Amino acid sequence: MQQVARHAAQQPDAVAMHFGSATTTWTELEERSRRLAGALAERGVRAGDRVLLVCANRPEFVETMVAVHRLGAVLVPVNFRLAAPEIDHIAVDCGATVLVSDAAVASVLAGTDLVAQRGVPNLVIDTGAANRAGENYEQALSAAEPYNALGPEDLTALALIMYTSGTTGRPKGAMLTYQNLLTQTITAMGVLRLVEPDEVAAITSPFFHIASIGHIVPSLMLGHTMVVVETGAFNPEAFLDLLERHRVTSAFLVPTLWSRVCEAQQVRPRDLALRGLAWGAEPATEHSLDLMASTFPDASICSSFGQTEMSPITLVVTGGESRRNLRSVGRPVPLVEVQVIDEDGRQVAIGEVGEIVYRGPGTMIGYWNDPAATEEAFRGGWFHSGDLVRVDEEGYYYVVDRLKDMIISGGENIYSAEIEHVLMAHPAVRAAAVVGAPHPRWGETPVAFVVPADGEALPDPAVLSDFCTARLARYKRPSEVIVVDDLPRNAAGKVRKSDLRADLLSR
Repeated sequence: MQQVARHAAQQPDAVAMHFGSATTTWTELEERSRRLAGALAERGVRAGDRVLLVCANRPEFVETMVAVHRLGAVLVPVNFRLAAPEIDHIAVDCGATVLVSDAAVASVLAGTDLVAQRGVPNLVIDTGAANRAGENYEQALSAAEPYNALGPEDLTALALIMYTSGTTGRPKGAMLTYQNLLTQTITAMGVLRLVEPDEVAAITSPFFHIASIGHIVPSLMLGHTMVVVETGAFNPEAFLDLLERHRVTSAFLVPTLWSRVCEAQQVRPRDLALRGLAWGAEPATEHSLDLMASTFPDASICSSFGQTEMSPITLVVTGGESRRNLRSVGRPVPLVEVQVIDEDGRQVAIGEVGEIVYRGPGTMIGYWNDPAATEEAFRGGWFHSGDLVRVDEEGYYYVVDRLKDMIISGGENIYSAEIEHVLMAHPAVRAAAVVGAPHPRWGETPVAFVVPADGEALPDPAVLSDFCTARLARYKRPSEVIVVDDLPRNAAGKVRKSDLRADLLSR
């Protein structure tokens, strides 16, 4: 965290973060992160230990990241929407030493073994919610002695464990180093043109997402101001007011939200400083791209494609390129080496479908506590993405399908196997298959097909839905549960999910 200390020395009164009506200067971030590091050290956190962070978008998320890294410890950001069993699994898997959480999720955390039985220290950011399940964050910070170390100098040291939804029913922890994060910063500087000293980035995605980490880290390294966008329902009018008030220069949204922002801006134009529009997580229509270009003609428009294990950006495409190659996810960024290969690891010809694989300094070092999954992911010396793509003669890549059966709902990645794992734990279910169905608001939504364990006693879809709700985040819960006699399978016994998708479309 040498850079935060440097910014505090060189621009002490400059704003590091805006959040609502509050501001945090670089001096304040430096001082508060030192005290928080001291508080964590007093509770047993040492270099290499894992600290679980479960909270909504708040400045304390950034303070905790800086504090953990000052100690040379490892930050494990966790989706605050997860159910108690999901959080427990991650906590046990990574061996969490301390928990930092938002009071808003206290009721969920109170039901975890992590807090209730194992007594892991929990520093709670008191947002006014009731039922705190631990020590007050501010009181712990105020009582602690500042910790003066600046963190590890070795760029290959582990910095983050980012848990991704697992294709086998359990999430895996992608291990990212400081070198990975530095690589992402260099990529972001080139892709998003973060080169001016007056850069102000609106951080819109949930902070536990790699998308937000990929914006927070460059801002910390380069000394740019961050505008922390509160978690909750998106309001384009309020977002535009935020952009105007803080003179935001760059922001990331999914295309459907950018369309709403553009429409609101055309109805009541604001005086904006926006010069970089980034989009991703879902495809953009030609209408959306044209709307962005016409509403913000002086801004650079860029989409990014990648994944957590690549920290994350691998391919990019500009707005103009997007309109000419509407379904393309772009071309490789300079620090990523890319191949498209067949099942035998051989490169496929231009235009043929294969799996896209990567290597380079942004690639994770492996999955935490899972050498088998790491070996499988890096077979042949390349990281296997699980995405099936084709590349054209100009070097533009197009996603054809997803080997991992991932469903993208409202920008959230949902893996069907994780939901299937839960459904098949119910005694009334013999087999289950989950596919994505088109949804007018979220893009896709998970739909489950289940086969009864007893042909005479059919499971109640409402009961199965509630069963999932108790064990999974709500956004992962199937929007519909369909009881069928059997699942369509190929000669190898694998479920033909294409048949299930076709069945949905025909209903």
